[in-house]
Amino acid sequence: MGCDWVTRTHYLLICFFLLYPNGANFVPGEKINYNLVHSWADKLGMELYHLGDFITRRKEVQESFKEAQVVSRSGAKIVENMAHDIKMMMDLKISAVRRIMDTAENTALSHQNEKEDQLFSYFNSKDMREPNDPIPTPAPRELDDMGEPHIFVPPKEIVLTPKAEFFNTPVNLSVSSVHVPLNVFDRAKDVIKDIQWSENLDQIFRDNYKNDPTLSWQFYGSSTGFMRQFPAAKWKAKPVDLYDCRLRSWYMEAATSPKDIIILLDSSGSMKGQRLDIAKKVVNTILDTLGTNDFVNIFTFGKTVEPAVKCFEDTLVQANLGNIRELMEGVDSIKIANIANFTAALTKAFEVLEQFRTENRGAQCNQAIMIVSDGAPFTYEDVFREFNWRDIPFKPVRVFTYLIGKEVADVEHIKWMACANQGYYVHLSDMAEVREMVLNYIPVMARPLVLGKHDHPVIWTQVYADVIDPKLSDWLWEMKQCDDQREDVLQFRREGLDMLNETKVYRRIYERNKAAWNQPIESDVYQFMTTVSMPVFDRRMNANITEEVLINEALWELQTRETKIANLLGVAGTDVPIRDIKKMLSPFLLGVNGYAFIVTNNGYILFHPDFRPIFQGNILKPAYNSVDMIEVELLDDDRAPRDFNPVLLTIRDSIINQSTGSKWMLVKNHFDELKRVARIKRQYYWRAIPNTPFTLVVTYPELYGVHRLSIRAENEIHRMNIKGDNLLNYFGGKRWRIHPTWLYCKHNNKTFSTPEEELIWFLNKMSQPGWRWPLSRSAVPPEHAALLFCDRQLMQSLVFDARVTEWFSKNTSFNSKDDKGNEFRQRFGITVAFLATHSGLTRWQEFHSNMAEEASAGETFSEQNRRAIDEMWYKRAVDQHFVHEDSFVYSVPFDAGDYAEEITVTASNAIFHTEGGKSAPAAVVGFQFHYSALQQLFRNITGNGCAKQDRECYVIDNNGFIVISPSRKETGKFFGEIHGGVMLRLVEEKVFKRVIVYDYQAVCFESDGDYNSSNSLLSPLFHLLRALKWLIHTVLWYIVQFTNAAVAEFIEIFDDDMNDYPANTKSTDWVRLVTLHRTRLKSCDMQRELYLMYNEKDNVVYNMTAHACERPFVVLPIPNSNMILVVIDHRCPRDTSIQLSVNPMDIIYPLDKNQTFACYKNDREFSRVRPVSCINKHINESSIESCGNAGSIFVNIFLLLFGLSLSRFL
Repeated sequence: MGCDWVTRTHYLLICFFLLYPNGANFVPGEKINYNLVHSWADKLGMELYHLGDFITRRKEVQESFKEAQVVSRSGAKIVENMAHDIKMMMDLKISAVRRIMDTAENTALSHQNEKEDQLFSYFNSKDMREPNDPIPTPAPRELDDMGEPHIFVPPKEIVLTPKAEFFNTPVNLSVSSVHVPLNVFDRAKDVIKDIQWSENLDQIFRDNYKNDPTLSWQFYGSSTGFMRQFPAAKWKAKPVDLYDCRLRSWYMEAATSPKDIIILLDSSGSMKGQRLDIAKKVVNTILDTLGTNDFVNIFTFGKTVEPAVKCFEDTLVQANLGNIRELMEGVDSIKIANIANFTAALTKAFEVLEQFRTENRGAQCNQAIMIVSDGAPFTYEDVFREFNWRDIPFKPVRVFTYLIGKEVADVEHIKWMACANQGYYVHLSDMAEVREMVLNYIPVMARPLVLGKHDHPVIWTQVYADVIDPKLSDWLWEMKQCDDQREDVLQFRREGLDMLNETKVYRRIYERNKAAWNQPIESDVYQFMTTVSMPVFDRRMNANITEEVLINEALWELQTRETKIANLLGVAGTDVPIRDIKKMLSPFLLGVNGYAFIVTNNGYILFHPDFRPIFQGNILKPAYNSVDMIEVELLDDDRAPRDFNPVLLTIRDSIINQSTGSKWMLVKNHFDELKRVARIKRQYYWRAIPNTPFTLVVTYPELYGVHRLSIRAENEIHRMNIKGDNLLNYFGGKRWRIHPTWLYCKHNNKTFSTPEEELIWFLNKMSQPGWRWPLSRSAVPPEHAALLFCDRQLMQSLVFDARVTEWFSKNTSFNSKDDKGNEFRQRFGITVAFLATHSGLTRWQEFHSNMAEEASAGETFSEQNRRAIDEMWYKRAVDQHFVHEDSFVYSVPFDAGDYAEEITVTASNAIFHTEGGKSAPAAVVGFQFHYSALQQLFRNITGNGCAKQDRECYVIDNNGFIVISPSRKETGKFFGEIHGGVMLRLVEEKVFKRVIVYDYQAVCFESDGDYNSSNSLLSPLFHLLRALKWLIHTVLWYIVQFTNAAVAEFIEIFDDDMNDYPANTKSTDWVRLVTLHRTRLKSCDMQRELYLMYNEKDNVVYNMTAHACERPFVVLPIPNSNMILVVIDHRCPRDTSIQLSVNPMDIIYPLDKNQTFACYKNDREFSRVRPVSCINKHINESSIESCGNAGSIFVNIFLLLFGLSLSRFL
């Protein structure tokens, strides 16, 4: 077959030179000559192939791997071993947290009688002083909230050192530091006392870290609000510190078992003004305390009972970020009227909760009703008796009441509702006390846990972004829009009405959309992690409490008495960075285009190669951590969006139920910024990670994933040492790298500046007598973790690959003194040739035309291309091998023509090793060269045939992107955007297949309507948002006013030149045209229409000639490449109405009148599995009398003044 192709190519080339002795020139007026275009395609393919074959030495590389053997890959065994390794690692973390918990409980008990020290000095994360920092002095005559002289305690001095295992954060490994939220006073008696005794946890923190140096942050979060964190580090919060550990998922889920919550918000006429503002803040704070294992809904009640979100009628929704956001927006828009119908509201809440309880839906554990009102006229005992008192002493639904307002008369009734139903009552009269008062419900729901004493549930959280508050996304987007607005105004000052030119407007919109579409998978902005935590109980049975008691229904009086207690002290935990879990996965065993991911009990992914939690480069998506596995594993079944295949749903059910299984599936894999797609048959294997809510899934392609390379016994490291081989000789020079995130070898007590330095250290150790491979990555708790670890199989393969490819990076025959090497450098501008192996080793050889280039080429390549099998050119080359095994994949950067710098063309070819009828990818070779040289080569081949005005010649890759174009500006663009009609014809003629890919992680931008006045009171963040927004708008207004005067004169002078613009751009209407349309973030679904070239080698379309304007083009494959040549007759009119695009488009769902996208998703909710632990009742709970108190009448003066100052701007 190969010989026939070569003979045919030679025949065509001979005919070409006989027919066109003067070069490839069209005769004026001649139609597109099929044979001539065929010869161009063949010659271009032949030239590029010979270039790649020579430069990469691909045959020599293939010969180098002949000593390797091809073995079968066992997915079931791989997933079993990986799940075991992850379990061992997670058991170590659980063991560490358990020791923190036990030490905390014992320490608190032993220090219960110690008095608090108001002058106690501790390491405050936000107020620590490093040796060179100035010493602060107290402000003169500063008073606290009580009007007493402020207690000033100088900050403690600390030495901090950056540590890679803590994301290069400067830390001190000897002590812990304390974070105190803005709304908590650290010198309050209960707070400072807990800070005092918790300092004794430093010893267990240090011991844990010594036992397991892979531990990340350890911490104890107190129910009083502070968090003690080890190691000590400065707290950096920009633009404002919103962090409160009690609102983090690791705290909330450990403190209480899963819960169903219905919030009843009084919307009667008396709830107006500040009362409504406080009530909304209460509701939003309750929502902040919920996690993905909780379910919630909000009903407003006046004369009738209405859901806050119209389509959330008669149901509970999962408390994920998307639904919480929808509920908050619903609360923000409520209107007050009429009188409060408590009977209807309570009945509605109990009926919904009972339905979910009997049908085993929702959280299937705790249930509660939260009543937010300014008073109740009666107790409504009959309603509680009917729904909640059927099985005394157990009451299935707790009731928490929040009395709003300073002057309220109906206190006893609303307090009785809480006390009679195992709940808690609070009275709020000021915005500053809302968070502390709302958080009182958590210790109450924790009472059954505390009374159990010995049962400390282990909680694993959903993935989240370290200390970042999700609300910051809105602030960052607001700031981005302000920056865009400022840029537009300043551009108008520079360019005037010229900036409204259609081309410039389009370009500006495109660039901003492009930035918004930027969804990097890897990011240094956020550290993603899961956390393991468990509750810490107060072991005391009784305690003295001081509470406010109403005397004669007229006066509140403080009284102290002894009572039974069941107090939650706090929560202990440790972070487990997602990057650390990924290091346990041995991606080497899964091979190229293979990957692993973890699914939670809710079906959400903990991590996945298509997990894209951020956009715009640094903004968290609104619902970033509730991505379902079926939203990233896209079946190739051409079904409508959100019409998921039953087979996939069955697999999902098996995974979340933690079964063990396997299945083949045809899927669509998108890659390369979601602009390319591949259709692959993949094998999936899954297995539970015991004692966690996680299930591990591994997958690899059927086509080339079922086999892998393995070394023979005689090539193992210890045998090489016996033969006297020096392992370091295989890693000489500087032109090599190893995969930066793979775990080859790890020393838990040593740090290295680069992975290569660490590898060399271990190779030295292996060469010494007595070297033994560590048995496992992690020891069984409570044994110490292994000091050293090496992935034996990966290291053996790496050393083998290094030995057989050692020659590649050395100076070769085509160096600067070689004539052929010189010719190639000069003709093609080659900068580097490279090799990457399946073990993660990358080598390269640089080509320099002068000494100045010597350092830059190799450094640039190694910085951007060190991930071996995870590089795009590696993955695409392996896929292309099955189209034509000798072919190279050529690519240029997307939109490369928009930039002035030299474009780099990358070419790659896969090297497979075959043994006994089985083959597996061993390596990929490739080279990079200048685009200008490729363009010149194309011109030399085509002569003036493509230079004529009535001809357009394009070279397009297998996904429809332009590699060579008549205009440099079109390089890297999608061909359908330039020639939509021709691209559509290529789809119809089956040159390309249109593949629709759904993006279920998209972000849309909804019109930002006017906010209610209450919006500014939702949280401290909104105060900041409004202040900054006012400031920026004011500055912009002055800029506009200043500009307006100047432009008015400009328009008057040059009004005649404005005739080319629409009439409405004259006068001051330009202000409207350059004013941005403000938007806010919204989760949504989008789709992209991507394109993939058919692989049929003998496609009949490649034999078709051009036919006037009915088919004004010829298309032919370029041999040994992933490209086609398209020559178009430019004389035929182009249908500009047809323009295809690979950019995302909104999916418009058929929504009902009151339905939103969030409602549409909830109507199609997927199954989930309840967490194992559910402790929602205890026989002794009825003996605990404490059920509420009023809020403090003392407010934080600082917060009050801060709020008042902001109110001037709002």
